[in-house]
Amino acid sequence: MSGSLDVFLARRWEDLVTLTLQHLAVVALSLAIATVLGVLIGLLVWDKNVPRTAALTAAGIAITIPSLALLALLSPVLGLGWAPTVVSLVFYSLLPIVRNTVVGLREVPAHLIESARGMGMTPAKTLISIQLPLAWPVIVTGIRVAAQLTVGIAAIAAYVAGPGLGLYIFKGLSSLGSVNALNFTLTGTICVVLLALLLDGAFVLIARYSTSRGLRV
Repeated sequence: MSGSLDVFLARRWEDLVTLTLQHLAVVALSLAIATVLGVLIGLLVWDKNVPRTAALTAAGIAITIPSLALLALLSPVLGLGWAPTVVSLVFYSLLPIVRNTVVGLREVPAHLIESARGMGMTPAKTLISIQLPLAWPVIVTGIRVAAQLTVGIAAIAAYVAGPGLGLYIFKGLSSLGSVNALNFTLTGTICVVLLALLLDGAFVLIARYSTSRGLRV
């Protein structure tokens, strides 16, 4: 059995807007933290073979841990709600950001770095003025991939009472056979997909307008 979807939406649109904003907020917060940490780790290890391999390997292994299992492990320590959700989203976002930061910095031509230092630039000045601007398109692509990961995993965080649209998805799945079970699940899923598409479009624009004109494809 299922009720009319348009009636369902008319009665719950305010609740749906609130859940969507919560979903967006937890994704934005987690992504901001992961970006700072991921870029910093990338900056620290990109030119050091052993630390670079260790960081990328650790991040690669970490992302294979099932999200439900990680949330279940975090909830006894951090409780329910925002804390385990944010920690898990940051955890899964690190791999694409660290990896792309390393790749972007390593792809900067060596002769440009040598020329900059030949002109008297310090390593820090070279990094800020030459390397990061050239690596930025690759770095922002990693952040874009991380954003898509966090939008999806944030829905699963409803398992530990996390904020966002996962509440509707889990509510529908846990009440299969009831009048609005399909409406809850379908509405939550569609909104997650739409939010992911909107964020992806936003990052396309960010990449376009934050990249030096000479580097745009």
